[in-house]
Amino acid sequence: MNTMKTAFSLSSSQFAFVQAVRPHLAAQGITAKTTDRGQSVQFSPLFKAAHAAGYSAVPAWCMSADRKCGRGVYALPELFADDSAFTITEVKRGRPAGSKNGNTPKTAAAPKSGVPAALAAAVVAAAPTTLTMGAPTGGVECSTAAMILAVTGGERESFTPDIDPNYIPWGFHGEIETIIKSKAFCPVFITGMSGNGKTTMVEQICAKNGRECIRVNFTVQTDEDELLGGFRLMGGETKFVPGPVLVAMERGAVLLLDEIDLGGHAIMCLQSVLEGKGKFIPKIGKYVRPAPGFTIVATANTKGKGSADGRFAGTNQMNEAFLDRFHFTYEQDYASVAVEKRILKKYAGSLSVNDDQFIENLVNWADLVRKSFKQQIVNEIITTRRLRDIVFAFSVFGDKMTAIERCVSRFDEDTKNAFMEFYTKVDATTAAPAPAPADAPKSNDPNACPF
Repeated sequence: MNTMKTAFSLSSSQFAFVQAVRPHLAAQGITAKTTDRGQSVQFSPLFKAAHAAGYSAVPAWCMSADRKCGRGVYALPELFADDSAFTITEVKRGRPAGSKNGNTPKTAAAPKSGVPAALAAAVVAAAPTTLTMGAPTGGVECSTAAMILAVTGGERESFTPDIDPNYIPWGFHGEIETIIKSKAFCPVFITGMSGNGKTTMVEQICAKNGRECIRVNFTVQTDEDELLGGFRLMGGETKFVPGPVLVAMERGAVLLLDEIDLGGHAIMCLQSVLEGKGKFIPKIGKYVRPAPGFTIVATANTKGKGSADGRFAGTNQMNEAFLDRFHFTYEQDYASVAVEKRILKKYAGSLSVNDDQFIENLVNWADLVRKSFKQQIVNEIITTRRLRDIVFAFSVFGDKMTAIERCVSRFDEDTKNAFMEFYTKVDATTAAPAPAPADAPKSNDPNACPF
């Protein structure tokens, strides 16, 4: 073992970790690997040594950004230094000194204004997630975060969405932001027509407030293994890999269950998770508890009763007991004409489209179509998402009617023509497309050109 001449200043708990893992690193034949950033060690053997020494995870200070010198490689010269090189200082960080549990919860901070003290205390009191990775030689207790780091070679990833500079808050944004900012467990269900911004609203609230958001897109084939996790073959070994639900619980993130009414009966595995009580994982024989801040937001085009008119094919009738576990339900309609104009103008500006009259005509056209839909005059609808698509198409083609036609061609011919005609009623500068020319009469001359 190499001896470092540099002096190191560590807390007592950090020094205890260094002393504890040294013999287990040596047992693996691990010696210092010299890099341009000093002596380093790979995460995998460090992870094994930490667990062999009784730690549930590698402490965060070992994997700080300034120590990273490669994928899964960290500069840790302290592990290879003599004890005489250390100066021990006591630094209080909200955990008991000398704690071996890398997941010991920090001391609860005073609740912010607007969040009831009793509620904040109850949320922070939630125990950290613990799992057992089953193995033939005996289980190793660790957190889901530790398992994720083991699978990814020590890489950490943020699930905080990117901020969309073109996003305009509207509708129930304020209420849902209050819920998410409070970090209280409060599962909510948002239902409404397609393309009206349900998912975007949740993601942008999380982006604005620095909250991690883990999104699960449901299909009829989404099952318990995909949601909670299962065993995967990795590097020649079978390992339990946590699913998005467990990852969100461990990280105290917002779990976004998108298009949940497309899911089948397998979603019933989330019953206890929707109660905030955690989940027992039979595959590994451990109970998983949510970390503080964990909550659930579900979006759907129906209220969980299926789609009687067939508009949202594939949606299912959901279990009433499952739906009853959501605290609140929000019915989101399309934005008002005024709000939708603001949304499109801001998006158009990002594309250097400066035709306010065109934007106003588009919004009035969409409003006309939606009113006609409610009166059952037409069978389809123009969504906010499709209006954005038309603005984008206009920035590409530079022609209004071409942009509209390209974006409504997905509908049947009658509906497409009706929508095009509707637009000419709100924009006097345009005309409905001319009907396709009739086929030329066929000649009876056998020598005539057939083309």
